[in-house]
Amino acid sequence: MMTLEYDWWWGKRINNNIPASSQENTRPIEEHLQVIPFELKIIKQDFEKRSSELGKKIKNLEEEK
Repeated sequence: MMTLEYDWWWGKRINNNIPASSQENTRPIEEHLQVIPFELKIIKQDFEKRSSELGKKIKNLEEEK
């Protein structure tokens, strides 16, 4: 059984450990959503480049056999 003081102390302890959001580093959700397609485009281009390079290496290794 908890006393009223303990219950108050426990709630204060938990609530004080929750970080407050800083308005300095916040961006609108629309801005976050615009970044994602751009990053995906870069990742896709990198993947296609590496796939092409690996395909060429595989072709060269098969020709050497």
